[in-house]
Amino acid sequence: MRNLGKLVGFVAGLSLAAGGAYAAEKRLMEDYVKSPMPPGFQVIVTELEGPVFADAKGKTLYKWPIKSIRNGDVGEQKNKPTCDDTVYKVNAGLMSPYPGGFTLPEVETRPSCLQVWPAVYATAEDKPVGKWTIVDRKDGKKQWAYDGFALYTSVLDEVPGDTRGGTRRKEGGDSPAYREPVSPAPAVPAQFGVYSVAKGRFLATSIGYSVYTYDKDTATKSACTGSCLNEWAPMLAAENAVALGDWAVIERSPGVKQWTYRKKPLYTRIADEKFRSYEGGDIPGWHNVFTQTEPAAPKGFTVQDTRAGQVLADKNGRTLYIYNCGDDAIDELACDNPNSPQAYRFAICGGGDPDVCNKTFPYVIAEAGAKSENRAWTPVDINPKTGKFAKPGEAGALHVWAYRGRPVYLFGNDKKPGDVSGDAWGEFNGHRNGFKAFWLRDDFRTNAG
Repeated sequence: MRNLGKLVGFVAGLSLAAGGAYAAEKRLMEDYVKSPMPPGFQVIVTELEGPVFADAKGKTLYKWPIKSIRNGDVGEQKNKPTCDDTVYKVNAGLMSPYPGGFTLPEVETRPSCLQVWPAVYATAEDKPVGKWTIVDRKDGKKQWAYDGFALYTSVLDEVPGDTRGGTRRKEGGDSPAYREPVSPAPAVPAQFGVYSVAKGRFLATSIGYSVYTYDKDTATKSACTGSCLNEWAPMLAAENAVALGDWAVIERSPGVKQWTYRKKPLYTRIADEKFRSYEGGDIPGWHNVFTQTEPAAPKGFTVQDTRAGQVLADKNGRTLYIYNCGDDAIDELACDNPNSPQAYRFAICGGGDPDVCNKTFPYVIAEAGAKSENRAWTPVDINPKTGKFAKPGEAGALHVWAYRGRPVYLFGNDKKPGDVSGDAWGEFNGHRNGFKAFWLRDDFRTNAG
């Protein structure tokens, strides 16, 4: 594959940049459509979000598309950047039942939107190229935009390829208006699309139905014939379809062509009723398809079956949880990472008491010297009294596992493998300020994760 060598070298370079904190993990990565870019920009194939646009230093570019929430809209419209140097000190009242006007936590040190999301400025000499345009800001400066959306970087991203600022994975209706990485189009035929899900970058039809492969097939011949076709429909290709990169076509019968991806013929499942279903992949011999898979969890972590699907768990089988938080201010700054105010988390899991919170949702401890094979998972040091990153050698600090730079947790009342009693704990089912189980399948995320 054309991008595999680049990615392996990229991951190895990250290992050196991070001081050897983790080893390179070799995985097949997603290809993308090459198109002209202005000078100073590039594409990086990232671990979690596939190909993304980045600036000259490798910082991922993000957009903030407008989203309707309970009492209004937040985010940005096309060609109208609003992220500025205003420091908001009170909540906006956008999330009922809370009215606006309450003082925000740690207001004396609260940053502005631009401090957390630096704008990608354009110079007087810069010229638009294709979907890359230049928009006017209210402060009189020029800013780069892609497909009309103003571009920003994130202070959470530390090395090239990080996408800790946001995700393209779709969240629930009460979630904040998260920032999203901006990316080139995936290199797939027009009949297909690629979607960010828990397990990686998911290949489906252009409208979202799952595609599958069959173990009995070969690179040049489909074994799904006869009664098999009552349950599975081949992804047929046009007469003039041609092979390109990972994509090829086989002839099922004279004049009837079928798409293959990475030397495997593709099908849809006739019984699938919902988009991005995993149900066909539960049938022996059949598999969902990914352009790239999620990086491996740390060694010793386990997968557990629960009453509502599969979750990631620790070595003892106890479910892992992710904390979600976005404050109710106009600029919707995230409060889900150790750099942000911890008052929200302490309130929701401990009534404001850090000691109670740390018992209700204790951190997942990383063993001394623990290493990760990727940047998705990293061990970090946390001061449990403040919830902030600990200083080197700080007394009482905990060495814990973090996913996307955010600590992961257990739930104190989970007693056995498969318990998920802490799921949807918090405000708005854990979307706005609370905890969600680390679900591994998106078809369980309507009630969890």
